[in-house]
Amino acid sequence: LGSGPMSVHQALLWRQWSDAVTYVSHTMPPNDEQAEQLSARGIPVVDSEVAALDEADAGRTVLRLADGTAVEVEGVVVSTRMVARARFLTGLGLEPTEHPSGMGEHIPADATGRTAVAGVWVAGNVTDLMAQVGGAASAGAMAAAHLNVDLVTEETHGAVESHRDRWTEAASSVGANAGLIEVASPVAGHE
Repeated sequence: LGSGPMSVHQALLWRQWSDAVTYVSHTMPPNDEQAEQLSARGIPVVDSEVAALDEADAGRTVLRLADGTAVEVEGVVVSTRMVARARFLTGLGLEPTEHPSGMGEHIPADATGRTAVAGVWVAGNVTDLMAQVGGAASAGAMAAAHLNVDLVTEETHGAVESHRDRWTEAASSVGANAGLIEVASPVAGHE
């Protein structure tokens, strides 16, 4: 059932398992390229919206099309919409946005998990809607490593500034007392 941006792709995937796949366009009619792909894979297209899904006699399932036509089916596959549970991040200035794939909402981040908000990192399904457990764990480790680099860099910057301040203060102190210090030359006749 064409209900999302990945519906044609999913129909092509289902064709791997069955030669009895039909694409019902519903709200996502295929473009010319997709229609050619479906045709090449032997997937007929029914160009209509679906008005209802009914159970007919003897446990049969029927799609009722917008024009009233009844199409008996063995099953209906509908694309899911993935929405990361990320509303808790709004207090930090991060708003879930539409994923470029159109498959749902996520928190945008770079490959290391860095978000647009300084000091806030994300990993797993909150940013990568398709991440499975292994990928999400790996992304978490990557984000943690890069976050730690930022913390070490910030801490080092603070230490360098403090170090410079101490030297500047010491140099100022020496300069203020310079008139009180006599320097003896080790070579006779030189001051």
